[in-house]
Amino acid sequence: MPSPESPGDTALAARYRPCLATEIAELRAASEAGAEARRPVTLDQQSVGRLSRMDALQNQAMAAGTEARRLARIRALEAALARIGEGEFGYCGDCGGFIGLKRLDLDPAAARCMDCAA
Repeated sequence: MPSPESPGDTALAARYRPCLATEIAELRAASEAGAEARRPVTLDQQSVGRLSRMDALQNQAMAAGTEARRLARIRALEAALARIGEGEFGYCGDCGGFIGLKRLDLDPAAARCMDCAA
């Protein structure tokens, strides 16, 4: 159901599939690179001071939070790729209207139009 402002499903897929796949690959690479920071902190009281342990625990918690956001973004991007495969990409999951190219350019994983997202 392309609207006058929307390109066909094939054009949308060709335009956004590479962007989605690239961002997924970048996020997975960042996840692998940050794996060390998320490992449990060893608390050797003899070799590390109290403040150093607190810093290490805080850094680990921040790395875990970053990873959680990264994984959520990967899931959103993968869902967008699935919508491309189903021919539903670019259409609002709530109202069925076209999401809009400007919104998709800003976030190709957007699943709702501006009205429904508000």
